[in-house]
Amino acid sequence: MSTNNIDAELCAKMFLAGAKNLESKKEWINELNVFPVPDGDTGTNMTLTIMSAAKEVAVLPGISMEALAKAMSSGSLRGARGNSGVILSQLFRGFCKGIREEKELTVDILAAAFQKAVETAYKAVMKPKEGTILTVARGAADKAQELLEEDPDIGMERFIGEVIACADEVLARTPDMLPVLKEAGVVDSGGQGLVQILKGAYDAYLGKEVDYTIETAETAGAASQAGTQAAADIKFGYCTEFIIMLEKDYTSETELQFKGFLESIGDSIVVVSDDGIVKVHVHTNDPGLAIQRALTYGSLTRMKIDNMREEHQERLIKEADKIAAQQKEQTMQMPKKDVGFISVSIGEGIGRIFKDLGADYLIEGGQTMNPSTEDMLNAIDRVNADTIFILPNNKNIILAANQAQALTKDKKIIVVPTKTIPQGVTAMINYVPEKTPEENEAVMKDEIKHVKTGQLTYAVRDTHIEDKDIHEGDIMGVGDKSILAVGTEIKDTALETVKLMVDEDSELISIYYGEDVKEEDAGVLAEELEALFPDCDVEVNPGGQPIYYYIISVK
Repeated sequence: MSTNNIDAELCAKMFLAGAKNLESKKEWINELNVFPVPDGDTGTNMTLTIMSAAKEVAVLPGISMEALAKAMSSGSLRGARGNSGVILSQLFRGFCKGIREEKELTVDILAAAFQKAVETAYKAVMKPKEGTILTVARGAADKAQELLEEDPDIGMERFIGEVIACADEVLARTPDMLPVLKEAGVVDSGGQGLVQILKGAYDAYLGKEVDYTIETAETAGAASQAGTQAAADIKFGYCTEFIIMLEKDYTSETELQFKGFLESIGDSIVVVSDDGIVKVHVHTNDPGLAIQRALTYGSLTRMKIDNMREEHQERLIKEADKIAAQQKEQTMQMPKKDVGFISVSIGEGIGRIFKDLGADYLIEGGQTMNPSTEDMLNAIDRVNADTIFILPNNKNIILAANQAQALTKDKKIIVVPTKTIPQGVTAMINYVPEKTPEENEAVMKDEIKHVKTGQLTYAVRDTHIEDKDIHEGDIMGVGDKSILAVGTEIKDTALETVKLMVDEDSELISIYYGEDVKEEDAGVLAEELEALFPDCDVEVNPGGQPIYYYIISVK
């Protein structure tokens, strides 16, 4: 049976259930990505984002609404990955602002918190696009307000159910708002992720059986860098011990029944009977149940209950403090600079290029694994400079970089919104030490506008998009805004892609070949491009990147 209002304990369960439901659907959500590239990662990014917060919620030593809101907000903000993850974290941030001072959540408090969530998320996105997770969130928030106005006494169960039904309806309409979704025959993947979180939370509210155990191995923050198992992986949190002073018959059959009961509520069970007393040890999430059953056999003594998650968390904090101190010491050992550079990079060759151009710190990541806001913050801590430029080099990483910028108070952070590796290289090349950071920022932002990028990869499924029939295994040349070419051969598709990128003002074609391409094959491609475009210089660089056979820029 559901209750009407939602207290902190139930709210925590709803949040964990929403996280688990999203996690179970992440691959399905990944497949909703419009472009059939092998890096559709909306489901993964949203899952890693919410799981970062779920870990913090799962180890709360005591649940109050304030502590819960802080864990949900800070965990998701720091763990946010990709645009969908950052937007999700901002939704949680706004929602938590609306609930943190409450003891229980009523319908009107929830409606206001939904509005605050949407308002916060829209502010975080420079150019909000309709037909996305933002649209679904706004539709749900507006429905919540409408329901409250129509019936101020509406019950919580009906209220949540109708809000989710509305979110589903808005999600179904997203293809009508974004033609690219309609052409690909999918709904918005981020919006679907949000709906799955809401549905999981509703299941918990209704009292359905939900596994709240957070077992994700993905680590977050300095504590996880210690290589220690997360406290959230402790399935049963309370080590419970006591002695029963027997006052009733206690046969071998009774003992088996007692052990069976303890196994149903926990593990690490030890039950030893000895001359009128029974020594009991069990790990459980509800010590009260063990105690209540034991009291049916006699009186209790030497009772001891320890919160293993709290003890584990204390160890994690100590280890995290130690690692943070070590990292700070390493950072301080680096020569102090006025200006430093952090670049997102993938592939040994591309990393070497950025290092040669002056990057102080590389964050491994890109299309296949978007780094989190936490990764950005850790990198910022490692660079001993007053001003730090961050080059995301991927359109799906820019929001996380901006979030790290907003969370950093002791250094000036400048995010140059580079969307591709070639844009990042161009930004670094155009940095002039004699200019001020602001002057360099302006020049870098202007120069990256003149870089065109094409990336060669393979299709992971059949689809029809942008008037192109694409079959699983086809080679695709993906441009800055669209799929430029589709073929069955890598070199031929690469040539077709570059033909659509070069114009009369083009001067330089740069080729970065991936880990699955031989140097001689890249050389042959370069020779054919030189023959096709004699007015352009053509350079070849070993990139070593996965997934993409070639990254090619034209400038």
